[in-house]
Amino acid sequence: MRLSRYFMPILKENPKEAEIVSHRLMLRAGMIRQQSQGIYSWLPLGKRVLDKVNAIIREEQNRAGAIELSMPTLQSAELWQESGRYDAYGKEMLRIKDRQERPMLYGPTNEEMVTDIFRSSVKSYKDLPLNLYHIQLKFRDEIRPRFGTMRSREFMMKDAYSFDLTREGAEHSYNKMFAAYLRTFDRLGLRAIPMRADTGPIGGNLSHEFIILADTGESEVFCHKDFVGFDIPGDGTDFDSVEGLKAIFDKWTSLYAATSEMHDEAAFNAVPEGERLSARGIEVGHIFYFGTKYSEAMGAKVQGPDGKEHFVHMGSYGIGPTRLVPAIIEASHDDNGIIWPASVAPFDIVVINMKAGDQACDDTCELIYAALSKAGKDVLYDDTDDRAGTKFATADLIGVPVQIIAGPRAVANGEVEVKDRKTGARETMTIEAAINRFVA
Repeated sequence: MRLSRYFMPILKENPKEAEIVSHRLMLRAGMIRQQSQGIYSWLPLGKRVLDKVNAIIREEQNRAGAIELSMPTLQSAELWQESGRYDAYGKEMLRIKDRQERPMLYGPTNEEMVTDIFRSSVKSYKDLPLNLYHIQLKFRDEIRPRFGTMRSREFMMKDAYSFDLTREGAEHSYNKMFAAYLRTFDRLGLRAIPMRADTGPIGGNLSHEFIILADTGESEVFCHKDFVGFDIPGDGTDFDSVEGLKAIFDKWTSLYAATSEMHDEAAFNAVPEGERLSARGIEVGHIFYFGTKYSEAMGAKVQGPDGKEHFVHMGSYGIGPTRLVPAIIEASHDDNGIIWPASVAPFDIVVINMKAGDQACDDTCELIYAALSKAGKDVLYDDTDDRAGTKFATADLIGVPVQIIAGPRAVANGEVEVKDRKTGARETMTIEAAINRFVA
């Protein structure tokens, strides 16, 4: 992608409305634009990151056996009335009527709809277990949207819903998502700590929020510091192994970890003083087992091996991609801008032409750009006639992991400079060596 032809409206000054680093940098880098309170457009640079986040989420959901579908954003009120949540949900739900005066709503979540899909199609235990997920825009009329897309009214959510014949089966489905979430956040460059969450009126102890530690976190969290060094489940994780996944779950829940809502001061004080970690945290995922709450309310039953009908046990599993993007920035930035993990960076490499219009610089940059693009790299080519300082500031701001800098003096010697955005380390090498480093 040539920067001269790309849409990336950079802001030179810090926006006054941005209270936290991620909101400020996303606006300055031209990733998002606010359309109204709590509602944002994702501009091309931001959408590239969001798409890469979604791709990783999809890969890990698929790896864990979940199956993707797509459900509508507008839902009939009848399903919510059937479950009993239509009147109870509160003002966060956007309620509307269609031209026939039928009550509709802009979905804040999808338990009712997916239960309706399940009950209309699945009748036998032989079709279980089943986990259905989608990635979709949702709307909740937050009383105080803030921090950009960290807490917005319209947001994107990956929500998965599992269906099992028994509580034991449901726990295995829960553990699948538990391990999948650990892997997902790790691939996004985040260390997410699962913390026991409030299960509300449903009760039980199977509900966890996945929290990343950040100074701008919305709530205070408390945990054992060993979580920071725990190994993440590897590529070879067997998602069919009940014992293997239970071992992962047991390890990651063996030490104290709680948000402020679930904090037990006495239990935390029982942790050796040097092992306690108290910090601010950002919730990036939430998994929840709710048993037969919706299946009983909506008649979602299957025939069991005993010939009798049984209400299915369900769980829900949420990740907010539009929340994850600013969370990654909160965890990875410096005074100059964003530092993207390579897995979600909008571009792999930015090629900076220090003197556009100079034949040698132009030819060198074109050669590098073509070779890296052919090798499958996402390359941004800064071919603009901006000043050197502006080019460097832009490259640092948008956080592309690698910068290849071609100036007249270096090019005359057959060389370019390669900069690592994260460390700031610079290395001069031949043009051929620079290409080979990233093509190999």
